[in-house]
Amino acid sequence: MWEVDPKETGRAKAFDSWMKAVVPMVTIFKTLDVSRLVRLSKKNHLKFNMLMCFCVVRAASRVEEFYMLPMDGKLMRFDKLAVSVVVNTKAGGITTCDVPFIDDIRKFNSSYLELTQRVYESGEEYCLDNECMVVGTSALVKHELDGMVNIYAGFFNNPFLAWAKYRKGLFKVKLPVSFQFHHTQMDGGHAAAFLDILQEEIAGLKV
Repeated sequence: MWEVDPKETGRAKAFDSWMKAVVPMVTIFKTLDVSRLVRLSKKNHLKFNMLMCFCVVRAASRVEEFYMLPMDGKLMRFDKLAVSVVVNTKAGGITTCDVPFIDDIRKFNSSYLELTQRVYESGEEYCLDNECMVVGTSALVKHELDGMVNIYAGFFNNPFLAWAKYRKGLFKVKLPVSFQFHHTQMDGGHAAAFLDILQEEIAGLKV
């Protein structure tokens, strides 16, 4: 992670416009076709949430804006990505676990299972904030929701995706997703393109 001059990036105007905005977060919604992930999950005995997280961070790796993040009034540049997962702990609480992006589904799965199990047992978060630009996620899989708007606390500027229970139809399985992002990091067009890429990653995923 290192600081960059916003004027030397494509985010100069956005930095001037939104860095000091009271509420600079934007949330957009999209319904994804996750039929392939459900089939792969059942056929290969893989967690659906792990497959979603892999597709999320893999899609993010294809969008330049995800490698920058506004932090403490500065624009920071990263060369690595990770995805954050909310983990229910053994003690009955919740905490988060950052899983580094590995562009190999089998290796990513091993890392996902190892790290989330460690966090489950210890109850302590596993954080890669200073090493990776972290894409936050939250999955409320026991509930059927249309969307979610996350809190804006002023210190967690990371992009954030949330989803709940997927919906089975006659031919497809659909999943509404909410995507929140800091306007300094990206514009609506970048965010919408990212969600289109996410759908591509889901549809083309091979295990």
